[in-house]
Formats: sequence, structure tokens, C-alpha cells
Amino acid sequence: MTAIDTRLADARSTLDRADPARAADLQAAGALLIDIRPYENRLAEGEIPGSVVVERIHLEWRLAPDSEWRLPGVTADTVAVVVCNEGYASSLAAADLQRLGLRRATDLAGGFRAWAAAGLPVQPGGSPAVP
Repeated sequence: MTAIDTRLADARSTLDRADPARAADLQAAGALLIDIRPYENRLAEGEIPGSVVVERIHLEWRLAPDSEWRLPGVTADTVAVVVCNEGYASSLAAADLQRLGLRRATDLAGGFRAWAAAGLPVQPGGSPAVP
């Protein structure tokens, strides 16, 4: 295994990853779906309705429960499902969030593309990221 394969396996060992149907259920129950995909991907492929767009470079500051720059209402008990294109970067990001105290962070297995392939709702993309 390469170093990144090992890192990904370690990250995923701490996650209760959500398939698209479960992620939709979690969102319906109040979980945050956090879209970290680049603007170009969101514009070309669309976005999950109700997801919150947070640029990857701001993710930890917006979701760490003790950050003064966190999103309103985020606590250590917030359920957050991180979404990337195919479910790799999101695993690493969600594990980072867990280490920062967001203990119920996870990611969308298969990413946005699995969500869309499952026929779940998609809206036109290009929304601005949370500043």
C-alpha cells in the first residue's frame, strides 16, 4: 500500500460512512451536508439541494466546534456529512473534523457522483461558498 492508501484506510476506520440513501435520510433528520468540491465541479455537475458549500481550505475553521469562525449552531454533536466528487477527499476531511472535536462527522461514500447516480435530487450548481 502507498502512503495515501494507508492514510485513507486510517481515516475511514474512524468513520461511519453514509451511502447516498443514508446521507439523504441524515440530511432530512437535520444533518449538515458539507460540499467541499471545487466551484468548477459544482457548476458543471450541480449540487445537492440544502447542502452547505465550504471551500476545503476553510473547512476546519467553519466546522471545528471550538472555532470562533465556525458555522452558526455547530457543536461537537452536530452530524456533518462531507461531500466531495467521489468519496476520497471527503474521507480525509471528515477524519480531520473528528480529530478537531466534531465527533459525528462522516462522509458520503462515492461522493456527489454516487448521489447523482442514485437518482437523488440535484440542483444547478455554482453557489458561492460560505465566506
